[in-house]
Amino acid sequence: MMLSEVTPVPDSALPLEAFKAHLRLGSGFGEDDLQDGVLAGFLRASLSAIENRTSKALLQRDFLWVVTGWRRMDYAPVPIAPTVNLTSITLFDGDGNQTVLPNDGFWVEPDSQQPRLHPRGASLPVLQGGARLEITFAAGFAATWQGLPHDLAQAVLMLAAHYYEYRDDTGLHGGCMPFGVVSLIERYRLLRLSTGDTA
Repeated sequence: MMLSEVTPVPDSALPLEAFKAHLRLGSGFGEDDLQDGVLAGFLRASLSAIENRTSKALLQRDFLWVVTGWRRMDYAPVPIAPTVNLTSITLFDGDGNQTVLPNDGFWVEPDSQQPRLHPRGASLPVLQGGARLEITFAAGFAATWQGLPHDLAQAVLMLAAHYYEYRDDTGLHGGCMPFGVVSLIERYRLLRLSTGDTA
């Protein structure tokens, strides 16, 4: 299984002004945008860290999920939530020949922690002899920053500010995350009570 981002978050969707206000940076000067590229980098790093920690997409965008086998044939856990809609499903055989499968042959069971992909027929497509399934879908809590849950939006700003404050500290490592950020995102983290189901 491999998950990759098809459409990255555009710079215009990043809350640069809110981040500047959070950092209490001065405004009204001729060089207000001098650090915009640096600040955007910290916001992207923060967004990525929180998405990786929670297995949730914050801002809506397209993802590609490549599957080469299933643990079970009646459903498969989608690797990121919340899933908005399926875009395309393509089956590749071992020789690389492709067949576009109809989207209405599948449905996604909504779940705040881990949505599930279900077939409308008897089972998911059989993947043997090097076959793979490529699924593109949209996922994310909101299309814009303003639509995000407030606790997640605050967590992104807090973590980005942490990165900004300690940007010259080479002693920070191991994915350290401030307690306040961890507290805000805790309820979004995927609970693993057993070995779980993964595609």
